[in-house]
Amino acid sequence: MRQFFAALLLLSLGLISFSSFTEIDKKPAQKQALKRIVIDAGHGGSDPGARGRYSNEKDIALAIALKLEKMMESAIPDVEVAMTRTTDVFDNVTKKAEIANRLKGDLFICIHVNSADPQRHSEFIGYKTQTYYKGKGKKKKKYTRKVKEYRYWTTPNPASGTETFIYPVSKNSGRMDALIKNEANDMDSASLIAMQELEKNDPTKMMLLSMKTQTFFQRSADFALTIEDEFKKVGRVSREAKQRKEGIFVLYAVAMPAVLVETGFISNPDEEDYLNSEEGQTEICEVLIKAIKRYKFSLEKQLTNSNTGTGRK
Repeated sequence: MRQFFAALLLLSLGLISFSSFTEIDKKPAQKQALKRIVIDAGHGGSDPGARGRYSNEKDIALAIALKLEKMMESAIPDVEVAMTRTTDVFDNVTKKAEIANRLKGDLFICIHVNSADPQRHSEFIGYKTQTYYKGKGKKKKKYTRKVKEYRYWTTPNPASGTETFIYPVSKNSGRMDALIKNEANDMDSASLIAMQELEKNDPTKMMLLSMKTQTFFQRSADFALTIEDEFKKVGRVSREAKQRKEGIFVLYAVAMPAVLVETGFISNPDEEDYLNSEEGQTEICEVLIKAIKRYKFSLEKQLTNSNTGTGRK
């Protein structure tokens, strides 16, 4: 009986991974694979995030997230968009993950803005006379010496470009925990019934969750690579897709593929202007929508091949 339920679960989960994307020519007809995307605007409320000359990360992230939601309504009308916040409020990362899991998303996109410390500079400007003393009491004597004098200042860091992060493989145990806690949220009824028939620490159950964890990791990685590829196409500097070791709790605490997009450097004056501009925000949203379309198409194609037994060899 246990083997029967395990087999049923494997079939209903549709565990797939894909490593490449193709251009969208025509959409195959099959079950919709991407129904709901959760968009998270980073920071908010009492947490401003990174600060620029005149703007804060929380405000830029929210503006881009709201614009992305609106643009997706017409660009991808068959995909529902859910937001973790639509106003200037603060929720910690645990609450954000809870919101995303409750919304039962198929994909999680976290919008952020990057920052780099100012560059420090120094310049030798000459010598100055320094007074010092030696000895104690009546033997104490005064001396002088010449010491170098410098001028110090900082300039904005020229770092620029985009980065898209996923959680590292070392955090797979955290993703397993998220899947266990949200079994009822991210499974269809057939999968849930099959999973509930297995004991909590049943080896078969843990194997199935591990496989799903690996699938979500691969999907996250592929989507991150696609986002950076689309940024390159519009001429943005790409700092590539990466595994992020710190500050990524929300990425592995959500029971769905997840990425965190650093849309630019607020510490760079030119990029701060771009991130705050209508043109810049629209371009960022267009890039993300193109990446989502590629992700969606490839996922549906893989599911079609899996269902018909005509997978790529």
